[in-house]
Amino acid sequence: MKDLFSAHAAAYASYRPTYPVALGKAIAKLQRYRGVAWDCATGNGQLAMQLAEHFALVCASDASAAQLRQAPANNSIHYSVQPAEHTDYPDHFFDVVTVAQAIHWLDLEAFYKEVRRVAKPEGHIVVIGYGLCSINDAVDAWLHDFYYNSIHTYWEPERKMLEDEFQTLYFPFREVSFPSLQMEMEWTATQFVQYLSTWTAVQKCMTETQANPLDDAAEKLWKIWPAAEKRIVCWPLFIKAGAMS
Repeated sequence: MKDLFSAHAAAYASYRPTYPVALGKAIAKLQRYRGVAWDCATGNGQLAMQLAEHFALVCASDASAAQLRQAPANNSIHYSVQPAEHTDYPDHFFDVVTVAQAIHWLDLEAFYKEVRRVAKPEGHIVVIGYGLCSINDAVDAWLHDFYYNSIHTYWEPERKMLEDEFQTLYFPFREVSFPSLQMEMEWTATQFVQYLSTWTAVQKCMTETQANPLDDAAEKLWKIWPAAEKRIVCWPLFIKAGAMS
């Protein structure tokens, strides 16, 4: 798994959107017995905290120690630094395995083999992702221009999986139904720009050009969305849920 987040883990924890409460509830409903869940590539533990409301134990792993240092402590969560593809978890241990906004960074063949090993035969896997958000027509047009014309060449090739809304995701499990969900945040334009600053493409552009592509872009944004004005930002979630058997 590529580690593109350790260097700005604190910003990632502060400025990323949060998953709806309904997501954790929907994941829990997949299982009659809610014993142990594995939140793989947990980052700052955002989804793990939701799972802890429904499962007796949550094992939350990430390859980045810096990311895990941003995760809140919880008596029901055991955090560990280890790659998704090779863990020290016991065989057939987990009722549910989740991966949120990270599947595109993993070695899929190796990861799915590990999932088969550590999940119970009656267990489930849930993969969650999201792409571009929506605010209104004017801001959406600005975002589309920034994404495709200013920074698109700086995205890692794995990003295409999100652009395709998981339509090209290799998923060798029996798919089960899952409700349609979205994230919503009430943000100012300043908070929105802070979120964009956590994008790996923006970070890569800054490293390679020694300039922040958001400096000029934000000046255009303020004209259609005043910096301190709050608006609702929506991200449709792409979700694949599968059964082990």
